[in-house]
Amino acid sequence: MTDQPTHDTEYIEFLSSNGTFNGLWQPVVGNETLELLAYLKLKQEEKERLQAESVAVLSKCLPPKNPPNPETGLVIGYVQSGKTMSFTTVATLAKDNGYRLIIVITGVTTNLFDQSKDRLERDVTQGTVNRRWRFYQNPRPRNEEFEGIATAVDWDMTLPINSHKTVLITLMKNARHLESLLQILQNLSHRVDLRTVPSLIIDDEADQASLNNLVRRGSKSSIYARILALRDALPHHSFLQYTATPQASLLISLIDVLSPNFAELLSPGISYTGGKTFFEKDFRLVKTIPLRDMPTKQNPLLTPPDSLLEALRIYFIGAAVGYLGGSHERDSNRSMMVHPSKNTDEHGNYVQWVRQIKQHWEQLLNAPNHDRDKQDLLEDFLLAYQELQQTVDDIPPFSGISPTLRQAIKETQVTEANAKGGKTPQPNWKQDYSHIVVGGEVLNRGYTIQGLTVTYMPRGKGVGNADTLQQRARWFGYKAEYLGYCRVYLDSDTFDIYKSYVEHEENIRTQLSRHRDEGKPLKEWKRAFFLDPSLRPTRQNVLDKEYVRGNYSNKWFTPVAPHDSPESIAFNQVLVNEFLGQIDLYPEKGHEKRTEIQRHSYSSRISLQWVYETLLIQFQYTRPKDSYAFTGALLQIERQLEKYPDATCTVYLISRGKPRERSISKDDEIPQLFQGANPSNTKVYAGDGKIRATSGLTIQIHILNILEHGTKQVIAKEVPALALYIPKDMEANWIVQEK
Repeated sequence: MTDQPTHDTEYIEFLSSNGTFNGLWQPVVGNETLELLAYLKLKQEEKERLQAESVAVLSKCLPPKNPPNPETGLVIGYVQSGKTMSFTTVATLAKDNGYRLIIVITGVTTNLFDQSKDRLERDVTQGTVNRRWRFYQNPRPRNEEFEGIATAVDWDMTLPINSHKTVLITLMKNARHLESLLQILQNLSHRVDLRTVPSLIIDDEADQASLNNLVRRGSKSSIYARILALRDALPHHSFLQYTATPQASLLISLIDVLSPNFAELLSPGISYTGGKTFFEKDFRLVKTIPLRDMPTKQNPLLTPPDSLLEALRIYFIGAAVGYLGGSHERDSNRSMMVHPSKNTDEHGNYVQWVRQIKQHWEQLLNAPNHDRDKQDLLEDFLLAYQELQQTVDDIPPFSGISPTLRQAIKETQVTEANAKGGKTPQPNWKQDYSHIVVGGEVLNRGYTIQGLTVTYMPRGKGVGNADTLQQRARWFGYKAEYLGYCRVYLDSDTFDIYKSYVEHEENIRTQLSRHRDEGKPLKEWKRAFFLDPSLRPTRQNVLDKEYVRGNYSNKWFTPVAPHDSPESIAFNQVLVNEFLGQIDLYPEKGHEKRTEIQRHSYSSRISLQWVYETLLIQFQYTRPKDSYAFTGALLQIERQLEKYPDATCTVYLISRGKPRERSISKDDEIPQLFQGANPSNTKVYAGDGKIRATSGLTIQIHILNILEHGTKQVIAKEVPALALYIPKDMEANWIVQEK
């Protein structure tokens, strides 16, 4: 690789949001990347953002000139937001900077693999012949494929960098194809020193199939084992995990080879509509499926439910507008997704209903205008039209749309997307404008439905894995131009879960962004975030560490082992003393017969933001039971500050800072931090638990002398301990995982 860039390369210095560069090296933007960006149909600001984020990702990877030292990263986008475009750009950038081998592992099914492979190769070459690349799809260890790969990666370093070829291998995510590539690399290692071959491995939908689902059995699943072997075979590589649902990748054991060292976040394009659009900005886009229309064992549906008929009418109005405006003659689509359970028999029911309804409506619309049934149907369509008027400002008059309805219904193709007949059928998006796709699990992840406007999903949350549920949201995507025609039909429980997931997703992204900007490795990030109690973050079989759940609501956090670490005791003593020196304390009013130990001082209306930064986030609890719960409490406080930056709190210095004695149990824990009420008269003293403000967060600072179990011997002196009372208006469900 030449040391100096040519005249057509461009230096881009990536700065984090705090204005500092936090990459390992500075990639150069060259011809391959610039040609790709020119080819992509994006606005200029979107191209600039895509370029900057791609540089940021590659700058965290192992530099091509460095000695072998594999790197692992996590790249997080949103569902249907353009992750493929991101790793395509990263791939071209890698070629610009001297990477010789790029492997993209994508698709667990043939149709998903073909979808990703075709788009990747088309974009990399801009749809033309480009002999600067050598492409291989699921290569087998045949001589001609081996020779092509071996010749391409064995660079003659006396030649200019732009005369070299880069090998791009797309690999379906299954054990057989991974094993074939491993054989090729094993043979290649006898001919080329792979330590000198800078390589990039991109794992698309990395949380699916790649992770070890046998970790709890002390074994390795087949795909996971082969990915580890693939990484071992390439000493000089970086491994990028792309996903929109990072829960599993973040929660696997930190010592797992696939546990990422860094995380980068992708920004969606301007016209992206995701969870915040549907579940925060415009609730009119989401409709509720009544319980009577949800198929269950107790409620088998024998006829098409009313909500399905309503969804179809909404869809056909939108499709008819497309036909009216001539969209059906251009390179565009309108589609509807019906997504019942994974039971293929149920798919068949919905397919049959949709086809029967189509045929019946088509016949009615072909009847004479005076036909009463036709008039009733048009009145129903008028209601659907009026529903769309709420969200579409420029919708044509119904009188103009209604004559086109029959064509829209007749020409709509219905596809049952499952593998019960063998290979999963695919809609012919180029041949037909309007499609209705009915399916189950195949529609959960990666499956792109062109021009999706109406989604009908009569299924519940299933086992409740948050990442699986989010991947079902195929209705997310670049829909700003026709968003008003979109509707999503869900049962009320699923709607509530999606709404809470938006907060969960944004909370993770915010935390990771801050952590990245602080320049810290991802392994130091606390695995703590908000999550609805009805959901699990991911499937249990890939996690070998348990997590703790909680929600403080009109409830105290109290520690059991503030004495756990001498180093933390010393740190907390300095921290608390400095904090107390910066606030004004006043005697708490109370009954005159209180004992000295029951007399406290306090300070009210202190900035919660200041207390959070000055005291709370710095205070150390090292016993896991305390650390998990305290981290969860801090999450709730942080959430409150995001909503109300000017919030205040009240601080009590218990016993005015005089040490109290607390004995520990045989488990080395304080059984009860709080002193109880006066046993003869609660009016004298109601107990420590009643010492709190009437609103807002209350913080009690206790100073303790810790006594050995069964004796009066002091084993730790003047130990600070914080107790927090979190009121109901600060409640939030959270999850914290053991490191």
